[in-house]
Amino acid sequence: AQFVESGGGLMQPGGSLRLSCVVSGDWRQFMMCWYRQPPGKERELVATIAPGGWIDYLDAVKGRFTISRDEFNNTISLQMDSLRSEDTGIYYCNFRFNLSPWGPGTQVTVSS
Repeated sequence: AQFVESGGGLMQPGGSLRLSCVVSGDWRQFMMCWYRQPPGKERELVATIAPGGWIDYLDAVKGRFTISRDEFNNTISLQMDSLRSEDTGIYYCNFRFNLSPWGPGTQVTVSS
């Protein structure tokens, strides 16, 4: 599969952004995730959504981020509310297991 992420930008703390990931290839039967890589740190798993709707989040984003999947439009989305400076990073989507090559990602910067 291939991934193209979009929707990032510069936002003040407390603001919102909605990220989108267009997926091409065979993906509908797999768990899909959003990951992020903060500056100078390792990439981390942020949110997971299974085909049946099961969802899980990194503790640091619970109650603020919402992941969704649109299999008709081949899109995985991440609604990010109440943004904090520690949410800054490059955001990527990919499978939960057996990762495909990473897409370009989308930069999210939260700063006043």
